[in-house]
Amino acid sequence: MQNRHQNRQQYFRELALTSENYFMPYIGLFIPLKLRMNILEIGCGDGGNLLPFARMGCHVVGVDIADCRILQARSFFKESHVEAEFITSDFFQLTHFDHFFDLIICHDVFEHILDKELFLSKMEELLKPEGMVFMSFPAWQMPFGGHQQICRSQLLSHLPFVHLLPGCFYEMLIKACGEKEECIHELMEIKTAGLSIELFEQLIQKSSFVIEDKLFWLINPHYKIKFGWKPRKLNHCFSSIPYLRNYLCSSCFYMLKLDLWKVNRL
Repeated sequence: MQNRHQNRQQYFRELALTSENYFMPYIGLFIPLKLRMNILEIGCGDGGNLLPFARMGCHVVGVDIADCRILQARSFFKESHVEAEFITSDFFQLTHFDHFFDLIICHDVFEHILDKELFLSKMEELLKPEGMVFMSFPAWQMPFGGHQQICRSQLLSHLPFVHLLPGCFYEMLIKACGEKEECIHELMEIKTAGLSIELFEQLIQKSSFVIEDKLFWLINPHYKIKFGWKPRKLNHCFSSIPYLRNYLCSSCFYMLKLDLWKVNRL
């Protein structure tokens, strides 16, 4: 387990920098970022992704199921002298707001969700007709697509592709490395919910969303601040090869918008 997974303030600052330097410029290519626009982040954690949006004058709302993360988000934003609204809630149980959102952010969350079709349907209810969704996730088959870096075991946290073992062997290995029950449960849940590029695009085709743009990264932009590695996009030749690209893609960026013909028909 890396220090940033325990030092939440460090993690908050790092996410804010990545959001400002990479998420915002990419999102800004497809939707104008302006004052007082309404932005929702699902699974916001400590809120780092939202900080640069709040600083530019957007009305930001963060939702997370973990109360401890929401408390930290409120504290970090207060220390930064920036306003935001944070809500502790299961996204599926979230009550309706008195407004819809111009932009919904879902960063490294969708791969944890079991009922992905319902999740997409819920997002549709909260988005303005002309609004957009920025979604990012690691391809399941990439070296650390199982999130094994959260493990306390030095061996397990640095072992690439280990999450691709059959479930029974993977669970046995995690237990043998002395991980706590909550970590074992989280890793096995991620394995069950794991998301490939092909599965994601199939889900979008079945939903009321369409893909406006996609960008695949060989070296995740967040690795710049984590490891000092220069972000690098996945070569087009590899990014266009189904299935193989999952093993090479450390982060997938998607911009989604509503297909209003589909919405009206439903």
